[in-house]
Amino acid sequence: MTDGGRQRIWITRAQPGAAVTEERVRALGHEAVTVPLITLHRLPGVRVDLQGVAALAFTSANGVRAFAEACADRELQVFAVGAATAQAAKAAGFRKVLSSDGDVSVLAEGLAARRRELKGAILHPGAAEPAGDLEGALAQHGIEVRSLALYESVPTPPDDATAERLVGMDAVLLHSAAAAKVLARVLRAHPAPKMRALGISQAAIRPLARTRMAAKQYAPFPLEAALLNLIGRKP
Repeated sequence: MTDGGRQRIWITRAQPGAAVTEERVRALGHEAVTVPLITLHRLPGVRVDLQGVAALAFTSANGVRAFAEACADRELQVFAVGAATAQAAKAAGFRKVLSSDGDVSVLAEGLAARRRELKGAILHPGAAEPAGDLEGALAQHGIEVRSLALYESVPTPPDDATAERLVGMDAVLLHSAAAAKVLARVLRAHPAPKMRALGISQAAIRPLARTRMAAKQYAPFPLEAALLNLIGRKP
């Protein structure tokens, strides 16, 4: 750790979100180094069909942004996995937004509680390989879900020289399990027993369960503000 409590923070999330996080970390007085571990690639030629769709379910802000670029409709009810995703939906122009403030299972429970209001299917736009199984969770409640792959998360591990520099950071921020999976592979070749892993949720650091680190902490709420609060909190 640098003098005066100033820490060196590795930001692993994909762009464009990483730039926002970097600005916030620096505003807190820390050194921020952005080296994304995943890159988002939009899938070409995807057609959005809203016929028979009663509501949209988003499990990430990236899914919101990808849908907003692919479709102009903003009238449908939106169910978001957490506050950050809900904020992204509102910023994209959706007016009817509900947040589950939890994980995919909590989102599914919220949708199940309102199934009588939902006259149609739930459309779940997102990644080609989603982090959670919303479709399976809702199938248990008899709710029809249509998954719509709009982008893919491509692992982007750093080269060896960059990895050796990064593992000397004080902490690494993880916004997704996808990034944590890449980090786990990086740390097998470049151990970082003195570095802390800070996740926006428990799911975001779960892939590091068998990785030796100084600490593995996750935010009590899936909000970036709660994640950033962990930087100055002792484990």
